[in-house]
Formats: sequence, C-alpha cells, structure tokens
Amino acid sequence: MAIAKKRFNLVGLINLIYNKAMKNTLVKICRFYVDGFRSMTIGKTLWILIFIKLFIMFCILRVFFFPNFLNSVTNDDSQKDDYVSSQIINRSVNE
Repeated sequence: MAIAKKRFNLVGLINLIYNKAMKNTLVKICRFYVDGFRSMTIGKTLWILIFIKLFIMFCILRVFFFPNFLNSVTNDDSQKDDYVSSQIINRSVNE
C-alpha cells in the first residue's frame, strides 16, 4: 500500500510539473503576441481595417444578401426539417 501511495504521489507530482510547464508556455506565447502588437505601428491600423471589413461583411452585407429563406417558407421547426430533407432528396434524385 505504501508503494501505491508513493506512485500516486509521483504521478501527481509529474502532473503538477506538466501543468506548470503548460501554463508557463501559454504565458510566454501570450506575452510574445502582446509585445508584438504593442510594438506595431502600421500593423495596428491594418488590423483595425481588417476588423472593420469583417464587421461589414458579416453584419451588414449578411442582412441584404443572405435573407433567412426558411422563415419565409414556414415558422415551425419540424416543418423546416421536413422542407430541407425533401429538398435534399428531390435534388439528389434529379441528378
């Protein structure tokens, strides 16, 4: 029983060391990226432009170009499921 207890403590110690190493690695990675973004001059402006473009594409254009078609067909979830499955089956049969 004493051997099993020692082994359990050894496994616990290994897990503790591994977890600390993982945390240290994650902290180092985070610090690397934070320091990189702090030292950017032109890069910050480019990232702002990227986020503005993504906002326009996914929030504004989505409303105009991707309407919710299933809500125009029916409002009930089970009817939506039936409609989608029938469309998939009909299209696969017609090919």
